[in-house]
Amino acid sequence: MSECDNRLMNSTTTPSSFAPLKNDTFLRACLRQATDYTPIWMMRQAGRFLPEYRATRAKAGSFMGLATNTDFATEVTLQPLERFPIDAAILFSDILTVPDAMGLGLSFALGEGPKFAFPVRDEAAVAKLQVPDMAKLRYVFDAVTSIRKALNGKVPLIGFSGSPWTLACYMVEGAGSDDYRLVKTMMYSRPDLMHKMLQLNADAVALYLNTQIEAGAQAVMIFDSWGGVLADGAFQEFSLAYTRRVLAQLHKEYNGARIPSIVFTKGGGLWLEEMAQLDCNVLGVDWTVNLAKARAQVGGSKALQGNLDPNVLFAQPAQIEAEVIKTLNAFGTPHRGAGTGPTHIFNLGHGISQHTAPEHVAALVQAVHQYSRQMRVAG
Repeated sequence: MSECDNRLMNSTTTPSSFAPLKNDTFLRACLRQATDYTPIWMMRQAGRFLPEYRATRAKAGSFMGLATNTDFATEVTLQPLERFPIDAAILFSDILTVPDAMGLGLSFALGEGPKFAFPVRDEAAVAKLQVPDMAKLRYVFDAVTSIRKALNGKVPLIGFSGSPWTLACYMVEGAGSDDYRLVKTMMYSRPDLMHKMLQLNADAVALYLNTQIEAGAQAVMIFDSWGGVLADGAFQEFSLAYTRRVLAQLHKEYNGARIPSIVFTKGGGLWLEEMAQLDCNVLGVDWTVNLAKARAQVGGSKALQGNLDPNVLFAQPAQIEAEVIKTLNAFGTPHRGAGTGPTHIFNLGHGISQHTAPEHVAALVQAVHQYSRQMRVAG
């Protein structure tokens, strides 16, 4: 981003630009401070399980038409908050905006996943890569500012990016993958090329997240969606090291406010003790992780986020409530009182399914808020 663009961005996001925050429960939990109840939000909460989202997407004409239009992106980000008393909003966007801005030609077909027209599979393609000009992603930052203003202080806004490794998976494969054959072939046969790509990705992600913070994001999350496909040893070298590089560059405070950071590695439960050394505030865990064990491993330094199996939401409300209680009990009573201590942010272990009934989500949110309040009284 040019100096001129930076000044323009910052001139619209002074502290007085936004309403005071009315519900800071999520941010307090991120910072391991006591809360009256366990906050909840859901990965992919602005999405296809909501009929109003599908209607807005139809108006937009395409996924990218939705994501690149400030008004539409604002509308769909706020839709779940109008239905459910959730404790945070997350920017509606896609993890692949950064490689798209690198010129790889991102597209989405209805009912299909993302595809790149120009995948990165050889030395020449890697050599062409550059940290993109953030002006190419202005639509994202405009959406962040618009959403933050539209929230009017209701709840905090989370910005996000894919991790350097996860972005590299899509960049090399050219789409989603079942076996990661192409990206792992490059990783094992030309680790020099993979490291070059990951270093560039890390610097691009850090700049992208910092610019989201400057535009109004109050917390940021790194989605290491495919870190768990790596072997032990390879995860540390090709994923964790570059997530660490991103975190080292992030704003820890902006405009006088602390900016929590969250790292979620799907399939990363094996490496929680190593991830506890990351310079972030929160570790997200998938549904395969035992929260009691995770708390024992990392609760002294990190808040935990997670980790209900998204498929629980296909059960009836009574069963959903029972599973919520199990999850909350697994973590145990969070920190209470002054100072900091172990805290929990309720979430799913991965993104919510498009086939989920909205009334089941309502039951989930109610159960989390109600039972977590009771725990604090009883505990």
